[in-house]
Amino acid sequence: MKRLNKDNTILIYIIMVAIFFGILIAAFLSFYFSHKNSNTIQAGVYIKGTNVSGLTKEAAIDLVSEALQGKMNDNIILKYKNYEFYVEIEQIEAEFDIEASVDFAYKIGRSNNIFQNVKDYIAVLFVGIDIEPILKYNKDALSEYIDTIQSQLPDQLVQSSYYLEDDDELVITNGKLGAGIYKEELTEEILRAIQDVSYSNSYIEIPTYDEYPDPINVDAIHNDIYKAAQDAYFTTNPYMVYPEVVGVDFNVAEVVEMLRNSPHEDEYSVKLTLTQPNVTVNDIGYEAFPDVLSTFSTEYATSNRDRTTNLRLAAEKIDGTVIMPGETFSYNKIVGKRTVEAGYKEAAIFSDGEVTDGLGGGICQISTTLYDSVLYANLEIVERRNHMFIPSYVGGGRDATVVWGSTDFKFKNNRNYPIKISMTVSGGIARATIYGVKTENDYDISLETEFIKSIPYKTVYKNYSEYRTGTVVQSGKNGSVVDTYKVYKKNGEVVKREKITRDTYSAQNKIIAR
Repeated sequence: MKRLNKDNTILIYIIMVAIFFGILIAAFLSFYFSHKNSNTIQAGVYIKGTNVSGLTKEAAIDLVSEALQGKMNDNIILKYKNYEFYVEIEQIEAEFDIEASVDFAYKIGRSNNIFQNVKDYIAVLFVGIDIEPILKYNKDALSEYIDTIQSQLPDQLVQSSYYLEDDDELVITNGKLGAGIYKEELTEEILRAIQDVSYSNSYIEIPTYDEYPDPINVDAIHNDIYKAAQDAYFTTNPYMVYPEVVGVDFNVAEVVEMLRNSPHEDEYSVKLTLTQPNVTVNDIGYEAFPDVLSTFSTEYATSNRDRTTNLRLAAEKIDGTVIMPGETFSYNKIVGKRTVEAGYKEAAIFSDGEVTDGLGGGICQISTTLYDSVLYANLEIVERRNHMFIPSYVGGGRDATVVWGSTDFKFKNNRNYPIKISMTVSGGIARATIYGVKTENDYDISLETEFIKSIPYKTVYKNYSEYRTGTVVQSGKNGSVVDTYKVYKKNGEVVKREKITRDTYSAQNKIIAR
């Protein structure tokens, strides 16, 4: 009898447990089906730390968007030594795919598999889930942004190069070690910072490596500059100009031996053998280039004699240059290295975020003046970079900076007829005029700039022996982001409006002596 009572007790326990779990399962199923038939997200769901439990999709999108907007700044600050660079979130089109995340959250427990649905529903209910939204961005825009930063690093790689000095002298320059950016690593750090929403209160140190210049290739230099003499001439039907060619040559074996004996010199001077033609383009004159394709001018202070000298020297190198169809103009090759021997003076330049004196200061005004004239002539821009700060002689989006050995200004004559550049510096006006032959296919070009946003400057304190504590050494200026558009017109009517650049100019810090 006792055994029977014991068995009955066990049976009762089993029945009670079964009833309990049945009720529990029934409750879960009731909650589950209630959830499945509702239009809200189940309990226990977060999206990037924001609780979206019980919300409709529309309400969840609004809540998460507002939460993320409050955490995200407009830009990421990158640091290299004393330099700061700004990656504009808007420019690289970085945004979280919130709608996809909310859609994923809404579909939890709503698939066609009821067993998987119940399993997911219970797991999320007890453990919870925090969904990480996918970050979308413009890969090309970010890559171009990093390329721009690379071109503005202070420790620029200087490649081995050469230029012609005084027509009959070849100067070969040794390259110099520079800092290269680990672009993939920096890209990952930028994206990680945005994904973590951590960039708003921190810097990203730009990862760099030592970048070595290419060795001097004497054979390649010889192949590049060797020319046989040829007289210039032109025809009028059709209009064609065939410029003169000065015969140029040098002894390759002698130069190779010179480099071998003195491998660590900064530069080497090679006397060229020149053969002069009998007729030059200058002998032909501008009658071979009957039309003004474009002209542009900037102003300079004549009282600053050293800077004026630099402008004049650079302009004289460019003046009279003829560029054949398909040929590319290189500012650095035409103007050459800015040296004391070439007559260049110390003048104001930007260095390490402040104004200081540097050899050849001011010649970027010549490259800028020519750049605008090239735009108005609708020629093809091959290489151009904006300054770190907006220059005083032209507005943002309209400048072109040059640095010997690293940053050049290049454009191609994409017309079917040669062009000739007139570059003058006189009476406070630097002017670039491009001559050629107009055609029925030419457009009237105008340029427009659009201010996108301002980048506020900071106040920094530096030690100076020559200034009293509290002296304002440099006034602060805000940076900016500027878009530039080229407008094409025919017979006064706008045919198209083309965005050609988006330029970011750093803020110029206010510097106070301490």
